Amino acid sequence: MTTPTKQLTVPIELAPWQYEIGGVVLGTGTRIPVGDVEGLGSPATRLQDADNPTGDGTFPGQDFYGPRTIRMEAGIKTPGDPVAAADLLARLELALDAPEARTRPEGRAVLRGRWPGHNTRRLYGRLRRVEATSITTAINGWIPLDIEFAATDPRWYADDLSKLTLGLDQAAKHPSGDRTVDKSMCPPACCASDGPDHKPTDDRPGWVTNHGNVASWPTIRIHGPVTNPRIWNTATGRALELDLELRAGEWVEMETRPGTCWALRNGTVNVANDLTPRSRLDEFVIPRGRSEIGWSADDLTGTARLEMTWRSAYTAL
Repeated sequence: MTTPTKQLTVPIELAPWQYEIGGVVLGTGTRIPVGDVEGLGSPATRLQDADNPTGDGTFPGQDFYGPRTIRMEAGIKTPGDPVAAADLLARLELALDAPEARTRPEGRAVLRGRWPGHNTRRLYGRLRRVEATSITTAINGWIPLDIEFAATDPRWYADDLSKLTLGLDQAAKHPSGDRTVDKSMCPPACCASDGPDHKPTDDRPGWVTNHGNVASWPTIRIHGPVTNPRIWNTATGRALELDLELRAGEWVEMETRPGTCWALRNGTVNVANDLTPRSRLDEFVIPRGRSEIGWSADDLTGTARLEMTWRSAYTAL
């Protein structure tokens, strides 16, 4: 008996001025033209200013971004075919109803879009509203829509997922025994530049590139057998170190995105307490441009490996 092959979902290719939600494409050249779109500029800011208790003005605090809310004024346009219009509306409502994105705290829907001159980019958040603002014209195949997507993470991300796989024999050697990297001890070929025109002098296996204009947070997986793994980025100086042992076939996965940081053994056991005190998941970022990932551990078999995935991050579509 053969094992059925898992079917991979291929993302829908978007043309400029098109968007996609739950498998439904909207925008130029589709049956759901889009009019006004709000929320593509800067996201809302959460101010942390404090009033001056003894005088005028305020003391400035930290400014944080809130969610980016995208509002679309659109319409289903299927002239003379009200059945097709109703089917498209039902597909959008099904995307709104998706339990995996709606009912779980970690659940996220995806809004994809593309502007001229750019590749497709995506937002993560919640589809909060798909409202047919009028049904009187549905008999003619026209249903005006009000769509709202709340991006809990205001950054736009590349549609293509980048991946790095490193064995211990391929990894760059740590320039010091500390948990963080002293860049003054790192040779020029090791320390990467953030500039987009940076050209490395050699093709090192640990090079990673964030093509965006802001830092991105990776997902990291370590496959055993391995003891006391340590991972670092030579450009940021940040490092992660785990005081644990993994047998052959075991793995640890770490999610570094703020708000969703976790470290799990085999997908179920929380091992966040095995991270050393200076190992900050929320600060282990891939900076813009090119940098280098290194790692070290104890592995007598030479079969342990590190896998890292990330998406280039942008401030705009």
